[in-house]
Amino acid sequence: MANVKEPGDELLNTAQPAAPAEPLADSAADSATGYLRFLANRVRGGESGALPVIVGLTAIVVFFWAKSPAFLTPRNLVNLVTQSAFIITLGMAEIFVLLLGDIDLAAGYTAACAAVITLWMLALGDPWWVSVVVGLLAAAAYGALQGSITARLGLPSFVVTLAGQLGLSGLMLYLVDRTGSIGTGGVITLHNAVINAIEGSQLSSGWTWLVMAVIAVLGALAIFLGDFIRKASGLIAPPRSITALKMLATVAACLGAAYVANLNRGLLIVIRGMPWAVIVVLGVLVLWNVVLGRTRFGRYVYAIGGNAEAARRAGINVARVRTLAFTLCGLTAGMTGIIYASYLGSISTGVNGGQNVLNAVAAAVIGGTSLFGGRGKMLHAVLGGLVVGVIYNGLELLGLSASAQLMWTALVLFAAVMVDRLTRQGQAA
Repeated sequence: MANVKEPGDELLNTAQPAAPAEPLADSAADSATGYLRFLANRVRGGESGALPVIVGLTAIVVFFWAKSPAFLTPRNLVNLVTQSAFIITLGMAEIFVLLLGDIDLAAGYTAACAAVITLWMLALGDPWWVSVVVGLLAAAAYGALQGSITARLGLPSFVVTLAGQLGLSGLMLYLVDRTGSIGTGGVITLHNAVINAIEGSQLSSGWTWLVMAVIAVLGALAIFLGDFIRKASGLIAPPRSITALKMLATVAACLGAAYVANLNRGLLIVIRGMPWAVIVVLGVLVLWNVVLGRTRFGRYVYAIGGNAEAARRAGINVARVRTLAFTLCGLTAGMTGIIYASYLGSISTGVNGGQNVLNAVAAAVIGGTSLFGGRGKMLHAVLGGLVVGVIYNGLELLGLSASAQLMWTALVLFAAVMVDRLTRQGQAA
């Protein structure tokens, strides 16, 4: 039974433009110079990965640092990350459907409705974990509904989710109105220490060092095992020197983040420690990375995004995979709603779900996920969300208006789409 193949396994390599078959390892990659030459060839061939957004993010950070030295202060850096948390998680939600070549325009209001349900139940006296579970299940159920309509009726996801955005915005207004005194003035205030702590509290200094040290060790171990398995499988893998450098860079980044988080960033009182929002985002990132990178469902998502017809002929249940992808998108949007409520301390009828979802799509695309399907990773939402957050934060420090923030974000998004287009042309060539 160990050798029985699932339907479609034989076509996965040919149906995924994001993960083309790699040549067997040869002596050219046994040295650091040879491996760097191999990477340069991949970049010239259109496989640039997250390199453009990393270079762009570095350039943007340097620019704002030069314009405003306050940009790289511990207080601003930690605030920037916590403010970007809900954009990052909503971007992760969009990646599930973007990989299929679809889009979910309703995700912003899915998040808002999940937050309203959660806060409503909390105000009525339900335990916080019951309230959170019900809110997440409601968001996942709506995602499944959209996925079923899109997959089984063959309707464009753009139209289905646009209708969903309009409908959910009305539903949110109705739900807040029905809360009565709980939603005074169209605002439901959050009164729960656990959920408030996501954006409003942090680990102690000691726990910050311990948690980030554990993350550093696990990250370095994952890099080592990944390169070792690739080498053992006969694929191109970095030489030991490059692997060691990546492991050291991971450890240095984690410990550097712990050091910055433990610097005092309070004005009237001492505030130190890693915000809980960062830990939550990292947990979601690891979970969905495993789902997309280590499960059959994840391989099927990439296969359908690369070539839906080939995946269908290979025996993959395209409708079921698409429905599940929309369900996970809704579930992650529900997580975003709770994080967003924690950030605001409330949820109100003034939530701009449409703007939030556009920022999320922008974050995913800026990070390197393709709008055409088949290429993308959860890490792209993190990188792209940081780019969007850095732009908003930096322009606020410079005293520019919201109109300038939107226009600069639009320019960065346009540049990211152009890079994606050029990348696809390079792959075709």
